[in-house]
Amino acid sequence: MPFATRLIPSLLVSLATLASASAFAQQALPTGVEAALARAKVSRETVTMLVVDADGTRPPRLAWRSQVPVNPASMMKLVTTYAALDLLGPAYSWNTPVYVEGTVNNGVLDGNLYIKGQGDPKLVLERVWLMLRHVQGLGITTVSGDIVIDRSAFENTVENDPSAFDGEPLRPYNASPDALLINFKSINMTFAPDRAGQIARVSYEPPLASVAMPATVPLVPGECGDWRTALRTDFSDVNRIRFNGGFPAACGEKSWAVAYGDPRTYGMRALGGMWAEMGGRVGGQMREGRVPPGLKPAFEFGSPPLAEVIRDINKYSNNVMAQQVFLTIGLTQKNRGTFEASRSALGQWWRDRIGTGEAQPVFENGSGLSRDERISAAALGKMLQVAWRSPVMPELMSSLPASGVDGTLKKRALRSGGAAHLKTGTLRDASGVAGYVHGASGRRYVLVAIANGENAGATRAAFDALVDWAAQDN
Repeated sequence: MPFATRLIPSLLVSLATLASASAFAQQALPTGVEAALARAKVSRETVTMLVVDADGTRPPRLAWRSQVPVNPASMMKLVTTYAALDLLGPAYSWNTPVYVEGTVNNGVLDGNLYIKGQGDPKLVLERVWLMLRHVQGLGITTVSGDIVIDRSAFENTVENDPSAFDGEPLRPYNASPDALLINFKSINMTFAPDRAGQIARVSYEPPLASVAMPATVPLVPGECGDWRTALRTDFSDVNRIRFNGGFPAACGEKSWAVAYGDPRTYGMRALGGMWAEMGGRVGGQMREGRVPPGLKPAFEFGSPPLAEVIRDINKYSNNVMAQQVFLTIGLTQKNRGTFEASRSALGQWWRDRIGTGEAQPVFENGSGLSRDERISAAALGKMLQVAWRSPVMPELMSSLPASGVDGTLKKRALRSGGAAHLKTGTLRDASGVAGYVHGASGRRYVLVAIANGENAGATRAAFDALVDWAAQDN
């Protein structure tokens, strides 16, 4: 067959493909979605949407500006958590080794105790308490030397200014990752009114060593209202918490989680405070250092498995846990606990696993708490299709909020009564959902909907309408 003759069918196929792609790019949006965008005064040119079969065997039901790279906000956690499942496996866990240097006699360790962080994302207070109880189980109630924290697994370049992102340094979501991340570097303060004494009793979790924490605050009259402002709390001195106001008696018991003002020393202060509360003593000091070469761990304290960790990350959109996982990918794949190593590892994984058919995402910290991370709806949709066919699909899907059931979608049930597992994302200028929708026909769909712009937060009703439209496919 002459070359020109052979070329004609191929050319026709290519032209048909381009025509189809063009049609999808220009197709009308579902009526309910279009109407919701109009009510919210959001331009359709600021949103990107994709609805396509999870198995990837049919053309998209909807593809609107799906090739445009956008800021995905917390939906970037989908990439981080799926990559971690794929590279590390659902059973992967983090170990925190504890080292005893010296001899133990009559409850006294004649030497130093070392605790080496290796990135455990879920070293919350209950688990720190269990780790310290294990130390006491070795017969140690007093450390005559120092308790030394080794944070060297993650290089100090991962530490950020907590106020840099949005000027809110006391918000726990701005906590920086840490090789020894204890309780997300936060303090939970609970205020319990005592009307007879006209005070509110204040309890702190954890107690922080060398930080003065007032046990009471005066009660004040009036409605509860903005009770945090009424307290007039002063966190400017990292060695002392001050309340210059009062707590409204009408509030009842309230809790307030804040990030500690000196995040670098938080781990030492938390461990020191908890050790003292458990009856432990330290003859030397709490300090940062390195485990001596050749010293073998007395025990290793294990984390929950990755499959459990990513449930917390995706269902509740935990930023610092996502960054811990992101850095762990760099540490395990590139032997360096830095964002740069993790970006390199994620980029290589994307090329190998997802391919080069769509533009590669722009990674920064893997949590979506970023102004620079970018991904297109087509690229994220393709990754979700690959994940659907993956052996770890059940772990990924079960980590996503279920519409009307739990996580960040607990109060967002579908009007159609359908079901969806979707990761949400919200920043000042980015908002959306992405994940899997269960169609009434029995089919499963990948759905991605992202808005960028000043009015991005107003798209919630439109995206809910899109999920309902995707679910009603019969």
